[in-house]
Amino acid sequence: MATEPMPNASRVVVLISAGTEWRVACRRFSEAERVGYPFGEWFCAGLPVGDRLEPVVFVHGGWGKIAAAASAQYAIDRWEPTLLVNLGTCGGFEGQVERGTVLLVERTLVYDIIEQMGDPAEAIDHYATEMDLSWLVEPLPLPVRRSLLVSADRDLVIEEIPCLKAEFGAIAGDWESGAIAYVAARNGTRCLILRGVSDLVSEAGGEAYGNIGLFRERTETIMDRLLDSLPAWLAHHLAAEQSGLDTT
Repeated sequence: MATEPMPNASRVVVLISAGTEWRVACRRFSEAERVGYPFGEWFCAGLPVGDRLEPVVFVHGGWGKIAAAASAQYAIDRWEPTLLVNLGTCGGFEGQVERGTVLLVERTLVYDIIEQMGDPAEAIDHYATEMDLSWLVEPLPLPVRRSLLVSADRDLVIEEIPCLKAEFGAIAGDWESGAIAYVAARNGTRCLILRGVSDLVSEAGGEAYGNIGLFRERTETIMDRLLDSLPAWLAHHLAAEQSGLDTT
């Protein structure tokens, strides 16, 4: 993988949210020149896709829905990508998913919206996003589980897990995916979200709560695996473009 010059446009932008996740990417591309921007930093690297190096912009988007939405819009405006990728981690519901599972997100939902004047379900539905993954062709680069991913500006609260399972059929949650998917959809930009389950949460507690070292260790393993597979995911996107499929 090679360092690329600073691009004015890029067909692919990879948005990475949490600082721990971003540090893994920086380690993998240590020779790349990192450039500051309002929400963190970014760099460009060439990934081997087929017989060529594809210039890809990696952006540290920041944690939480505010930073995720702002950095996603910045990336779309700045580089005009035909594919926005989000790589990262999520917390899984014990008994519903295994730790280490890679989720290929088909739908996102923001669940920390409290509407007391109108219809609460309508408010939740407003920010829910369906992901068009019709451009992906089997076999996929990694074993994945296609799934809904719920997002909120907080770690999973153990008392809320039964409701999230019963009301939405959720198996995992994170902080940013709902905002990134929503922004991409409003811009008509193809979006791919891959999140690995770093830790499990149950009604009894979370295995990484109060144990940041565990999260960091598992995040390194997950991010390395996702980054290893990234060129193959990009090959699917570029093949769809070349075949004339709609990139939105």
